[in-house]
Amino acid sequence: MSLTVTTWSLEQTSPSDLVPAAAPGGDVRIVRAEVPSPEFSRFLYASVGGDIRWTDRLSLTYAEWQKLLGRPGVETWVAYDRGTPAGYVELAARGERGDAAEGVVEIVYFGLLPASRGRRIGGHLLSYATARAWDLAERWPGLAPTERVWLHTCSKDGEHAMANYQRRGFRLFDTTVEQEPDVASPGPWPGAERD
Repeated sequence: MSLTVTTWSLEQTSPSDLVPAAAPGGDVRIVRAEVPSPEFSRFLYASVGGDIRWTDRLSLTYAEWQKLLGRPGVETWVAYDRGTPAGYVELAARGERGDAAEGVVEIVYFGLLPASRGRRIGGHLLSYATARAWDLAERWPGLAPTERVWLHTCSKDGEHAMANYQRRGFRLFDTTVEQEPDVASPGPWPGAERD
């Protein structure tokens, strides 16, 4: 059985393109996970993407996760709501084909855990992470200054994802439609689906 998936690619080409969202009320903090941790990154990936069919990284070995996270210019930023992970963003200095394109930063993964959605955390996290994509080279000596930040979202993502990206100043530059296998995601762990 297959699933028709539309993928939209969006970009910013100047830091002035970013339209920040207001910070949510309460104790929401965004912190960089400076020590690459396959365990923590896999937890975030599975917890955020479990109910929206993120499956591309679930079969990776520990060593493969470590290699991905340990590359220069890769950062994980985590939003915490009163000390509990609420969502995350993974940034990577690379082009659309995974190459180390000079001055290009991809927002590889972005999302919120299901319990944190609809609470105004997503716009704030995306704003903060996009600003960190623009100043990525300041933290990574040897990287070219960022000239473009891009991402993709698809019809499997949350219903408000595209609108959030566009409100933050991202512009559409490509659309593709493909057939993908309709694979059920196990969520953060087998049997953890929400009712």
